[in-house]
Formats: sequence, structure tokens, C-alpha cells
Amino acid sequence: MANRLSLAMERTGQWVFSQEIPTDVIVEVGEANFSLHKFMLVAKSNHIRKLILDSKEADLTRIDLSDIPGGPEIFEKAAKFCYGVNFEITVHNVAALRCAAEYLQMTDKYCDNNLAGRTEDFLSQVALTSLSGALVVLKSCEDLLPMAETSRLSKDVEIASAKACVEANFPSRSPPNWWTEELTILDITFFAKIVASMRSRGAKGLTLASAIITYTERSLRDLVRDHSGNGTRSADSMDSDLRARQRELLESIVALLPSEKSAFPINFLCCLLRTAIFLRADTRCKNELEKRISMILEHVTVDDLLVLSFTYDGERLFDLESVRRIISGFVEKEKNVAVFNAGDFREVCSTGMLRVAKTVDAYLGEIATYGELSISKFNGIANLVPKTARKADDDLYRAIDIYLKAHPNLDEIEREKVCSVMDPLKLSYEARVHASQNKRLPVQIVLHALYYDQLKLRSGADDHKTPDALTTRNQLQADTSLVKENEALRTELLKMKMYIQDIQKSQGTTSKGSAKKPTFFSSVSKTLGKLNPFKHGSKDTSNIDDGMVDLTKPRRRRFSIS
Repeated sequence: MANRLSLAMERTGQWVFSQEIPTDVIVEVGEANFSLHKFMLVAKSNHIRKLILDSKEADLTRIDLSDIPGGPEIFEKAAKFCYGVNFEITVHNVAALRCAAEYLQMTDKYCDNNLAGRTEDFLSQVALTSLSGALVVLKSCEDLLPMAETSRLSKDVEIASAKACVEANFPSRSPPNWWTEELTILDITFFAKIVASMRSRGAKGLTLASAIITYTERSLRDLVRDHSGNGTRSADSMDSDLRARQRELLESIVALLPSEKSAFPINFLCCLLRTAIFLRADTRCKNELEKRISMILEHVTVDDLLVLSFTYDGERLFDLESVRRIISGFVEKEKNVAVFNAGDFREVCSTGMLRVAKTVDAYLGEIATYGELSISKFNGIANLVPKTARKADDDLYRAIDIYLKAHPNLDEIEREKVCSVMDPLKLSYEARVHASQNKRLPVQIVLHALYYDQLKLRSGADDHKTPDALTTRNQLQADTSLVKENEALRTELLKMKMYIQDIQKSQGTTSKGSAKKPTFFSSVSKTLGKLNPFKHGSKDTSNIDDGMVDLTKPRRRRFSIS
């Protein structure tokens, strides 16, 4: 910076001293001092003329212009203009020169062909004739606020946005979206002004989305590169200032998203939400992204959901509450649609709901291997999907099996909790065969799998003529109750037999002892008669009137059927 100031002053001194007239005023611009002539400055600048006239000093020798837009370099060019020295006006310095001309009051009203008029001519005839030039001018205005705001910034924004709309509809070169790349040079504040202006001109949501996606990928790619792969730094170790800037940028981008729900691909929204979670953006920003994702969740893939689930190094799980809220929001939307269409959501699910169910089950299988995934979180996500959305529970069974394999230290009760989200009667034949031989499953689930096939074999049914799940479940409950009763009776018989043997040993073989046997067996036969389901010659066990067992909550009990 010091070198640039010294060069500016050196250049100024070369053409000032060539005037062969002693300088009579020193102009201070920050750390730079310029020795100049009052009469040359006053001839073009009404602001300097007023400073001299209003000064209380009889002979003003120092003027402070430290707040001039553009600093010493731009003042040097303004001074050259006052002295009639040629210099180049470019798209990079024209905005600063225009602001400096406003500041110094170097307008045509004060002097013909002044600096303000020269810069206006260059803007209209050169800089603003193309989108690229207009954007470079806007970019140069970023360091000129608030002065640029009061001069002609709004006009430049309107011109740039108009040209962007033309390029979006009628591209002048390839690739067709080249104009979106041009917008990425702007600061988010100026980019937001362009987007707002394009929206007011009637730009379509997809057009704005294209610009926003390109801008986001370009502006946040450093964050992804710095915090992915090897050498990843955690969110806590990030520079606080950098993190604050990235968070502010992300929140500003989310605020620009158009309302059309189909404007953005779901993987882009998932990446935005992942970044918001990583940067710990405010709740409003994350909720907006979650809402947008849930609206189009039927298009989600397993990879999209995994993007939301892991840190940038892929080593740890994020808090899965965002995933839960997204799935829950989609299910709630489906319920509302069903109610509006006078349908029953519990009986009929849309194609989108069926697709989401399969994706969620596959997603559970992917995250099941992580040790920090608790049973409550696993079950919580699985239970968000309505039971009717799963035509078969094979994918869910696969996820459960992976979870049990990855968590080998679970006890029987915990394994039963994991399996409680699955309906064993909705497994395919192949899955039931696998389940019946799976040592990781709790006994209750294995019993269900075995019983289902036994029932089919006994009824002579095949997979194409399988009874509905409700009938099968009622049959299973009735027969399970019968097994319990038979177990109780067998225990009673064993006890009574041991009791009789004890009596016989103590009293010998007497007629009294023999007389008790008919009494014992007659009572037992009555009990057996009540429990025997075949006493009327029927093998149908579906009409047995026993207490119903709630199999949706398995109990720790091994049934022995003999």
C-alpha cells in the first residue's frame, strides 16, 4: 500500500512540477500528500472552491480529502483531469471516478466537459453495453459504498439485470448459462440486488434458480474443499471470522430462493442444509431448507439423505433431527392430501409415499453400522413411515439385521425393541427363511417366521394364496394361546404323577391307592376335553375362544410345542 501511495505521489509530482509554477496547496488523501495548485483545482472542482472560500485561514495551504471515494489513486486521476493530463478510463475505475466526480462536484453544471460527463459517456457507450462490462462496474462499486449508492448504482443494477434476462432467454454464446458464471464475481449484496431486479422483471423461477445454484457452488466451494477429505478441520476449529462470513453468506443465499418448489433439485437443497448444519446457521434458515426438501421428498435418493447425516469427514453422524423433521413433514403433507381427496391415508398410500418408504428403509440400512446410532433414533426414523407404505418389510428387515450385527452386545429385550418396528408377517418367503435361521434375531421373531410357514404348509397354501395378515395374526394368537394352555396342563400332570408316586412309596400298593387313579384321570380327562381342539373332529383352530395375546409387543418367553 505504501509503495502504491509513493508511486502515485511521484507521478503527480512529475507533471505538477513541469508547470514551472510553485505549488500553493497540499491535498491530504489518507497517508498521501499531493502538492498542487489551487487555481487548477478550483477550475474543475466546485467542492474544493467552496473549501477555500469558506476557510477561516487567509491563505489555505492544506486541504483534507481523505474521505474521497477510491482513495489516493482515484484522486490522482481526478487531479490529472484538472491539469489536463491524459489518463485511461476503464471498466475497473470508471465507477470510482464517477463517485469521485460527484464528491468533488466536478459536474458539467460547474464546468463544461467535466469529469462527471466524461465518465457518464464512457459508461453508456462502453462499460454498460455488455453484461460482462456492467458486472465489472458493479463489482468495482463494492468498495465505494455508501457513495456509490447515492450516485448511479441502482441504474447500473437495472441495466445489468436487464441484460441478464435477455441472455437467459436468448443466449448470445455458448454454453447457454454462461451469464450465471459472470454473476459469480459479485458480492452477495450486489448479487441479491440483481436477483431481485430480475424477479421484478418477470424472470422465471428456473432462471433465478440456475443463477443461484451457480453462485452458491462457486462461493461455497472453498468451504467444501477445506472441510472434506484428508486434513479436515472440525467446525469448532474453524476461524471464527471465516465461519461467520460463510454463515452470513449461506443465510443470504437461502433468503433469495424463489418460492417454486420444483425450482431446485433436491440434492442441491440437501447440500445447502448440510452446510447449514455444519456452520450452525440460524433455525429459520434450516427450517426453510427442511420444508423445501420435505415438499419434494419423493425425489430423494439414499445418497441425498446420507449427505444430511454425516460430518464432512464422513466419520461421525450429525444429529438426525433434521432427517426426522423432513420425513415427518412429507408424511404430514401426504395425510393432508389424502384428507383433501376424501381418502383414507391408512389404507391407500401414494406412489410418492411408497417410494419414500423404500428409500428410508435403504437409508436405515446404510446408517445402521454406526455405533453411536441408538435404538431410539433407529426406531424413531423407521416408525415415521406408515405401515401401509411398506408392501413388504424385507428392506426394513435387512436394516434391522445390519443394526443387530453392528451392535452385538444388545441383550434380548433390546433386540426385541429393534425388531418391534417390523411386522414378521409381511416378510417375503426368502426373508422368512433367512429370519428363521438368523441367530441374531430374538426368539419371538424366529417363532413368527417359522409359524407362518407351518401354517401355510398345514393349510396347503402357497405364496399366491396366502391369507391376509389380519387372519394370519389372529390364527397365530389363538394357537399360541393353546400352546400356553397345553404347557400349563403338562406341568400339572407331571406334578400330580410325582405326588401319586410319593403316596405309593409311603403306603405300598393298596386298594385305596388304586381307587384314587380313576378319580385323578377322570378329572384330567375333563380338563383335556376342554382344551382339546379336535374333540369335535375338526382340525380348524381358528374358532378357539382363548385370551388374545398381544404379539405386537413380544415378551421374553420361549414356547415349546410338542
